Amino acid sequence: MDTEKERPRWRFTLNCRIHQKLQFGVEYNPVVKEVSPLLSLFLMTEGESVWRPALFLGTSSDRIGSPPGKQAYFLTVSKGLPTLPVSVYATLNYSEWNRELGKLNVNIPFGITVNFGQYLSVRPMYDGDRSHLMLNYFADHYGVSLMYIWLERGGISTSVQF
Repeated sequence: MDTEKERPRWRFTLNCRIHQKLQFGVEYNPVVKEVSPLLSLFLMTEGESVWRPALFLGTSSDRIGSPPGKQAYFLTVSKGLPTLPVSVYATLNYSEWNRELGKLNVNIPFGITVNFGQYLSVRPMYDGDRSHLMLNYFADHYGVSLMYIWLERGGISTSVQF
């Protein structure tokens, strides 16, 4: 990511889904030599029912731009809208960094994804403090996202699934 801050420039994550309801991993930020845990517990998956959303609980490093060692703990609900190429999410997020900033420890990130065909999507989002915009291309085993972080700085994210 293009920023004066060193920590968010490079970030590597490795996740392993050890059960259909449990994923764990690590995040590595090489500039600050930081390793932090990633965990997602899938409490409910989006079902055949039109009304049932996905629900998961987890932890990761706090928002882009947060200092080293600050974790976030979250409960997220997401849902694809049945008749539209759109999905939405909202999160109840406990932030260790907010405590340091003198703000409420809880914030509410949210976003929407609009799909354009099978692989291309756009995602405006709010991380509980600032807004971002992502243009995504996700194929079967890889993805690329062009990011507009804080609606100020450009970035790119790549992913590979194996």
